Formats: sequence, structure tokens, C-alpha cells
Amino acid sequence: MGASHRNSITIIDERATREHLRSDDVFFLCMAVVAAIAVLVGFARTYFLAGMMLAPLPSLLVHVHAVVFLSWIILFATQISLVTTQHVNLHQRLGAFGVALAAIMIPLGLLTASARLARQLTHPGEINMAVVLDLYADPIFDMLMFSVFIYFAIRNRSRPTVHKRLILFATFSLLDAGFDRWSIFDPYPLWQVNLICFVPLVLVTMVYDQWSRGAIQRVTIWSAAFMLTTLEIKHFISQTEPWAHFAHWVGTRVPPFL
Repeated sequence: MGASHRNSITIIDERATREHLRSDDVFFLCMAVVAAIAVLVGFARTYFLAGMMLAPLPSLLVHVHAVVFLSWIILFATQISLVTTQHVNLHQRLGAFGVALAAIMIPLGLLTASARLARQLTHPGEINMAVVLDLYADPIFDMLMFSVFIYFAIRNRSRPTVHKRLILFATFSLLDAGFDRWSIFDPYPLWQVNLICFVPLVLVTMVYDQWSRGAIQRVTIWSAAFMLTTLEIKHFISQTEPWAHFAHWVGTRVPPFL
């Protein structure tokens, strides 16, 4: 009787695990589609419809940046698909490539943003400096968020529930530039665009946690708090005098031709 009871519990636990995995497959695949749409729509006019590598971008560095960051979105969707199709070993092997790719993306993102700032500072009379400072803070703080999420994702790679949510938020942190370029958001300042785009993504993730796990995961709570706080505070920091001095210092030391 005791053995039969234990077997029944084991079967129920296995079914619950499979149901979680199936619902995770659907949810994270949907999030991959959202990420792809954000990037495709945002950069359609200036990159995808302009011929991608043939697009008239400011420099070779910007082309490299576009390819590398697009590779992350593709890798994100690929990794989710591999788990969905139960190719876990390949998923784990590709994870090493993902770590290397992330390590390249962080300095590349910082350098590309700084080179754009340097180009803008060569024509100071033609631009709104408040906007320039805000636009520079955008990718700098995005890379900060991405770095934090990736660091903890690597540390928690043996805990799938935590790991996949951290990778999801790391990917969210890269969508800022895509959403900002949607034409429907042109009338709005960046801080409002961030609220419009990212609050729904956070809420959907929390609702999914509650529905699939019975409670909002702790990693989701602190990730959401960190991301939303950083998204908003960076716009206030960008208008301070210390940030202006920092941006000017960087902009005068990075070659504008990069």
C-alpha cells in the first residue's frame, strides 16, 4: 500500500513537471517572437529593408554591432527551440557559445554607443544636447542590466527555472533600442516608451509565473524591479551635470570615425 502510494505521487510529480515544461515551451517561444518583432520593426527601415550589410550605416563598427546583437536574438530563439524539441545536450553546448557572445556584446555595445556620442559631439550646434545625453545613457545602462542578468544566469545554469528567466530579462534589456525606433512612439520621450513597452512584458511574465507555478518566482520579482528601476533612473541621471561631464570626457577620447 505504501509503495503504491509513493508510485502514485511519483507519477503525479512527473506529470506536473511535464506540464510545466510544456507551458514553459509555449511561453518562452512567445517571448522569443516578441523579441524578434521588437527588433525587426524597430530596425526595419534603417537596417533590414535597407539591405542589412549593404545598409548605409555610419561605420563598420555599427555593422558589426548589428550582426552580433542580432545573433543574440537568433540564439535566444534557437535555445528555446532546442529545449522544446528535447535537444538538451545541444542546448547546453550552445550555452558556451552564448557566454562567449555575451562577453563580446558588452564591450561592443559600450564602444558603439561611445562612437555615436563622439560623432554627435563633432556637430554640437546641430543637436539637442539633452537628447544626446539621454541617448548615450540608454545603451550604457542597457549593457549594465544585460551584464547583471547574464552573470546571474551563468551562476544559476543548473537551476532551469531561474536560469531561463534571467536569460529572458537579459534579452528584454536589449529590446530598448528596437522599441525606441518604432514610429508610433515618436511623439513620446524615451522614459515613457520604456514604461509603455516593458511594464506589459513584466506583468505578462508575472502572470505566467502565477498561473504555471502557483506563485510569482522570486527571480522574476527582483529582475523586474531591477530592470524597471534602471530603465527609469537612467533618464534622470542622463540630465545631471556629472553625467554631462562623463559623456563629454568619453566623447572626446573615442575616435568619431568608429
